[in-house]
Amino acid sequence: MVDLAGSSGAPSTQTLARVRETLLQLPCPSVALCTNASAAGAEWLADRFDLVVTDEQELALVLETSQRTPLAAMSLVQLLRQTEKLSIHQGLIVESLVYSTLQAGPEFAAWREQHHKRSEHVANAEPAVLIQRSGPQLELTLNRPEKHNAYSAEMRDGLVEGLQLAQNDPSIETVVISGAGSSFCAGGDLDEFGTLPDPATAHAVRSTRNAARALAAVAERVKVKLHGACIGAGIELPAFAGEVTASEDAFFQLPEIPMGLIPGAGGTVSLPRRIGRQRTALLALTGARFSPEQALDWGLIDRIGHHEE
Repeated sequence: MVDLAGSSGAPSTQTLARVRETLLQLPCPSVALCTNASAAGAEWLADRFDLVVTDEQELALVLETSQRTPLAAMSLVQLLRQTEKLSIHQGLIVESLVYSTLQAGPEFAAWREQHHKRSEHVANAEPAVLIQRSGPQLELTLNRPEKHNAYSAEMRDGLVEGLQLAQNDPSIETVVISGAGSSFCAGGDLDEFGTLPDPATAHAVRSTRNAARALAAVAERVKVKLHGACIGAGIELPAFAGEVTASEDAFFQLPEIPMGLIPGAGGTVSLPRRIGRQRTALLALTGARFSPEQALDWGLIDRIGHHEE
């Protein structure tokens, strides 16, 4: 961690290049504390760090998370340093490989041991994603309200099916994605965490059935309507869309790092393209909830509107 308030004037171009290269190679998160944006060091050095915090409270959250799950924190920032230079397709492949590696790691194993307990929800016979076409518009509705639309394999496959339909049919002018019930999507379905036989198979599944890739392929035609909980996949996937509207009751959160994982539904690719690498790292390493107003200010969503029941 470096307190930029204690730095003085800009260094030579050669020194700056050396500092930048050093920061990019660190096997840990590099954090800048910038309580004064007009400080001498803030202008020339702040954007070289993995993330910038503006107060001691944010710094404490980042340090606590990084110390509790250092492997996940290290993997996150190393990945974000690379994905900003890659195409969407390349970024998703690398994200999946890192995610699979962490799934086999000790931090995720410890989290599962302490927290994981299968829920007792009654099976829902309806499709996990409702697909309805009305003229040139295709509507995809996440349809597991009893689980706050937790992102499951069935839901992923339903989204891929609908998005591929749009990709193969140019007469579909608009794809609208929304969620049934009180939440848009409360993140990954914990009942399915770690159920695939091995990390290699998990990567193969993500490589062949990837909703993020399917959404990105038709992004300019996709409108997403967010409300309630938008956690993990519930914001990572919408961030690919051409237009994102959130209701006033929406809230956003990236919970994966304390679990020993990274955002794995495309978030390390989609979020930096909307809010930048540093803010993505800040959200992931603090795990804090943030509001529609903050999301709008940062560009994570495009507007705030009313939720239509």
